[in-house]
Amino acid sequence: MKWRSIALVALVSSGLAVAADAPTTDYTVVDQIVAKVNGDIVTQTELEKTAHDTLAALRQQQQLSGEKLKDAYEQREKDFLRNQIDQLLLVQRGKELDVKVDTEVSKYLADLQRQEKVADPDKFHELVRKETGMSFEDFKQEVQKNMVTRQVIGREVASKISIPQSEIAAYYEKHKKDFIRDEEVYIREILVSTDGDNAAAQAAALKKADGLYARASKGERFADLARDNSDATTAPQGGDLGGFKKGALSSEIEKAVWNLKPGDVTKPLKVQHGWLILKVEDHTKAGQATLAEVQDQIREKLYAPKMEPKIREYLTSLRRSAFLEIKDGYVDSGAAPGMDTRWKDPAQLKPETVTKADVLEKTRHKRLFWVIPIPGTEETVTGKSSSR
Repeated sequence: MKWRSIALVALVSSGLAVAADAPTTDYTVVDQIVAKVNGDIVTQTELEKTAHDTLAALRQQQQLSGEKLKDAYEQREKDFLRNQIDQLLLVQRGKELDVKVDTEVSKYLADLQRQEKVADPDKFHELVRKETGMSFEDFKQEVQKNMVTRQVIGREVASKISIPQSEIAAYYEKHKKDFIRDEEVYIREILVSTDGDNAAAQAAALKKADGLYARASKGERFADLARDNSDATTAPQGGDLGGFKKGALSSEIEKAVWNLKPGDVTKPLKVQHGWLILKVEDHTKAGQATLAEVQDQIREKLYAPKMEPKIREYLTSLRRSAFLEIKDGYVDSGAAPGMDTRWKDPAQLKPETVTKADVLEKTRHKRLFWVIPIPGTEETVTGKSSSR
């Protein structure tokens, strides 16, 4: 299945239990607020629906059942509410930073529609509903949230993480044996199909392939050409085929690409299902790779373990400056240490006695109305939540 989950996280109430053979067709709908996050809320209806979706995904995509299903679910369950709060905080922060993703969302949806080869918008909307269980508008909103959260993390966290060259060099020296490589050629493809076509259609296919070869040879981005024009299953990945050792490719294709330089493109090759255009992305030689050749790979390897704790630190800081209340029975596993997020029931609050002197004193200080105390904490927030 080409479709991937668009939501940043799956979430569920920490109080929900899962049985090894629980049904996947029904879930309880309870209209109850579980948490307040500034001007937004998390409801039990949302959590229980996602619990249902999470179980279905574990069964269908990972083929889990019995104790394995139970263990996998419980491993995720403890962080479900945390992840939902994380997403709300990041989306709210995106509004404060005036993050705009409308263009990216439109492009993503247009690319997805093109990949699915569905020209009719109504039929595409129906496909979205069938594949995701969401209306098109809800799906679009989830795409938007996901893109906003990624941009916020990119601006506020990822951009501040740097890997010193000395650390990269030290890793290389310690793991040199891991960078002894076989000779490999890395290629991308564009396939113009001729399956079942008559002579005129085959001629048109060759003309199209020649045109794509000409565009690629002049420097147009091959991955974009593949994504938009290729009939191969690799089109969504920009035609990426990965790397091949000597002898792994057919003799005709190996002969066409093996001696090309990175960046070179083959003329259209006639294959069983159409015309094939190939681009050499890289050609690694056998032996010890140099530091210069693998430093980007090492940087990525060192970057990942630094990223997660920095994101968690950032989300903790967002919590500390947020108005956050969570109902009893639900646990935010990412709670800021020492922060009081207990639910304050207005019905249980005692009325205050206010004197005339108090009123006059408040009037004299009315210009400080923008200093808002966070209930249950000793911190204040200046300004208004962007979600209100």
